[in-house]
Amino acid sequence: MAATEFDAVVVGAGPAGSIAALTLSQKGVKTLLLERGERPGAKNMFGGTLAWCPAPEELIPGFWEKAPWEREVVRRVLTVVAETSATSMVFRSDDVDRPFRGRVTLFRPAFDAWLAAQAQAAGVTVVCGCTVEGLVVCGGRVCGVRVGGSDGVVEAPLVVAGDGALSFLAQEAGLHAGVHAEQMAVGVRALYALEEDEIDGRFGLVRGQGATNEYLGGTEGVRGGGFVYTQTESLSVGLVLHLDSLKTRGFAPYDLLERFVGSVHVAPLLRGAQLVEYSAHLLPEAGLSMVPRLSTSGFLVAGDAGGLCYTNGLTQEGMNLAMTSGHLAGLVGAEALEVGDVSAARLAAYDRRLRESFVLRDLKTYDRAIKLLRRDRLFSDYPEVVGAIMEQLYASDGAPKRRVGSIARGALRDRIPIRETLADLIRIGRSYL
Repeated sequence: MAATEFDAVVVGAGPAGSIAALTLSQKGVKTLLLERGERPGAKNMFGGTLAWCPAPEELIPGFWEKAPWEREVVRRVLTVVAETSATSMVFRSDDVDRPFRGRVTLFRPAFDAWLAAQAQAAGVTVVCGCTVEGLVVCGGRVCGVRVGGSDGVVEAPLVVAGDGALSFLAQEAGLHAGVHAEQMAVGVRALYALEEDEIDGRFGLVRGQGATNEYLGGTEGVRGGGFVYTQTESLSVGLVLHLDSLKTRGFAPYDLLERFVGSVHVAPLLRGAQLVEYSAHLLPEAGLSMVPRLSTSGFLVAGDAGGLCYTNGLTQEGMNLAMTSGHLAGLVGAEALEVGDVSAARLAAYDRRLRESFVLRDLKTYDRAIKLLRRDRLFSDYPEVVGAIMEQLYASDGAPKRRVGSIARGALRDRIPIRETLADLIRIGRSYL
């Protein structure tokens, strides 16, 4: 490729990269989108969820009607799993007249391919099977990328990195010193095929409605949790596990997944379903503390590459943050190219706009909650305490009933010192209230 063929190179055709490329192209920027997979979505063989955000609708009018998502989530279940019991909280919304502001399930291979096709239709050049091995630096600023498998160099005034959770490009640009195990989680998933009517019946759904079941505990003391997501004719089942905790406990993630799939909480949902495939990927899990500086001369970072993903114990946000950051990267990049100034000072507007958006504001709001989830006993002792409380609350053995507070104190006394319990309650209050 000629050195001056493109004004911008975007690395990675995931949600952040495709949205960044689409935004740039709509602003008149000649854009190249490079994807290492054989096609967009080829490296993401799993189902997930996408929460509503305005960015895609601004770029693709009617996005939420056109995009190939699977089901609109109307039922969410959070289950605390103990060794011999489980306690669930269920939320269901049946307000069919409200404007859509919720969450949909989707199948990433289909969704990523469709989104990249929208960018291509807008004039973006998409090249797949292309591994970017490093950056080209000219006079102290990023001015292109080095492509593997050849001696090729693609130069452009602007590079946007959407290259995933490890983002070696951001590290090479000097924006972070590398990621560590305690900042990361591994997601392991299995995809099961099941007829649409069967899924509807098992989850109490009709007419394209979707459900998510999420689990706290049941991971044999490893910090993390499980999930079951409904697609149209499949179920995505998996675990998200903190890497450092997994290493300390000495478990293999797929062994834990097999036990989760065979548990009494999940196995009935999969009865008669056909296993299609397994997959795994890394996720940034440290919240605001691992978000690096996201811009430097000629270079912007979006999505998981910038640590823009979080779990707060109640919900997980990722794709909506990725798409919004990609959109803002495209807008700031296009403005900088228009005036011929891609300096660090000019591109720092991207960091400022992210701080003003819900992306970094939400990460800040839940920063304490994200840190709270690094406490081991939230995934081991407290699920057992909840189970013990509920067991005794509903027991009928002829003995006089006790107040809930008395039951709770008894359940806690056997596992967690009262001083530590009070400290944890204060932490929980500060994290969510």
